[in-house]
Amino acid sequence: MNRRHLPAAAAAAALALPVQAQAQGAAGGKLAALQSAGRIRFGTTGDFNPMSFRDPASREYRGHQIEAAQQLARDMNLRAEFVATDWRTLINGLVADQYDVVFTGTSMSVPRAMAASFTIPWGRSAFLPLVRRRDAARFANWDALNQRSVTVGTNLGTTMETWVQGALPGATLRRVESPARDWQELLGGRVDAVVSSTIEAAFLTREYPDLVAILTDQPRNPIPMAFLAPLNDMPFTNFLNAWVRIRLDSGFFDELARKWGLVQA
Repeated sequence: MNRRHLPAAAAAAALALPVQAQAQGAAGGKLAALQSAGRIRFGTTGDFNPMSFRDPASREYRGHQIEAAQQLARDMNLRAEFVATDWRTLINGLVADQYDVVFTGTSMSVPRAMAASFTIPWGRSAFLPLVRRRDAARFANWDALNQRSVTVGTNLGTTMETWVQGALPGATLRRVESPARDWQELLGGRVDAVVSSTIEAAFLTREYPDLVAILTDQPRNPIPMAFLAPLNDMPFTNFLNAWVRIRLDSGFFDELARKWGLVQA
């Protein structure tokens, strides 16, 4: 079967999504509100290339997660609207109904799952250290990073922040507030290393030749990637799970990964 074309069963299911949404919407909840409004609002950070970023010329959002969001909106016959957020307030914005769902490249974590609903995973990632190329030989293993003399940068509210606190307790932690990014601190020489996802590390090392991913044979914290939805609306989460499953089986996410050069765990 050619995965570049939606299989017949998946195509039929995808076409039926708006009808199913309207049927479920009759009972109320998020699906009903979306159909009534004619739009779906996506919370996105715009700082995670190639997942969600702003085009320098147009200032419009682009990336893997943006195209996934646009596809979901098309499948639901809704207008896609993108709402700016940041990693530290990601869940707060969802709880406050500033947006309906989060598409920005979130990895699954227990703290997030306690405050919001994850869909089934669309992919996987893991963590790698990023350092300046001239410092690569300085860190032969993860233990070499776990030293008081090593400053590790991390963005507030990310799964990397939580992981670094537990896995590298001996390192000096420098927390970075969005919209600044931890890797910018690395380029500026204000930290010695950052812990990055395999997805973002692949992009950054192509974009900035002075940065290099190390210990690539020793990735840590393999973790599923999924979308975030409000905690207490199971019909909406079930709908999103069905949509992810349909699009996974159709090859849609494989094609997106190839287009945006995703390196998954």
